[in-house]
Amino acid sequence: MNFKQKLVHLHQCKGASWDSIHTILKKDPQLHSLYDFRSGSHFSTLKTAASILEDLKSQHIIERINQYEQNNIGIITLFDPEYPLLLKETYQPPWVLYAKGDLSLLSANRRLAVVGSRQATVFGKKSIELLFPELIEREIVVVSGLAAGIDAEAHQTAIRFGGRTIGVIAGGFEHIYPKQNAKLAQYMMERHLVLSEYPPHSTPQKWHFPMRNRIIAGISHGILVVEAKKRSGSLITADYALQEGRDVFAVPAHILSPYSVGTNKLIQQGAKLVITAKDILEEI
Repeated sequence: MNFKQKLVHLHQCKGASWDSIHTILKKDPQLHSLYDFRSGSHFSTLKTAASILEDLKSQHIIERINQYEQNNIGIITLFDPEYPLLLKETYQPPWVLYAKGDLSLLSANRRLAVVGSRQATVFGKKSIELLFPELIEREIVVVSGLAAGIDAEAHQTAIRFGGRTIGVIAGGFEHIYPKQNAKLAQYMMERHLVLSEYPPHSTPQKWHFPMRNRIIAGISHGILVVEAKKRSGSLITADYALQEGRDVFAVPAHILSPYSVGTNKLIQQGAKLVITAKDILEEI
């Protein structure tokens, strides 16, 4: 096995967290001794050593990885040239990205994350319809999380106006969540791009979603929050964007609407208020 194959195998082992992989790579940067089970030197400080060692012996995992190519699943590691440079520069970038679709979108000049409430209102949908034509005309690639509500609206509107879009999901390709977006996800896998840091067989876990948000922010040049409640996953994505020095934009809305509390608060804290597409274009 070469280095990339070893890293992907390690990445699919139970207990192989970001930190544990980092520990192993510090001790053996090229993974030359990964399968030297006699020494166990890689795992001496890891509580999950038993699980990792068991899965490193698993032929089933290797066979599963070998099937990815015939299922049109691309594998991009942090050390590959096609890994998104913006994401590589973030805190704890994913060791491995699994991809289905058009990988050229990862090298697009301008990518804008668009996120918001899972209960999109008429106002939120109309805001996207107002802003997107000019953004699409200027070849902005729309990034979102394939969630219900604003996320799905952003993907669908980008497609409807002839634009390009990237979806970043929690869990793996075999378990799209929510199920109502399965057809949209499949369409995007065929004609646009869907990414995940979780192997395709992984079922979405609660903690996957905030981790997914760091990738949405990380691969984007800026982030637009359309609607968000006081406590919203969209605000987590905006926080990641701020930490990584990305531009944060927000659509202002009615102060009595619960779906405006988060966006109005972002503006109060310094996010750029967006009324037209030009408010975004002049920054990114």
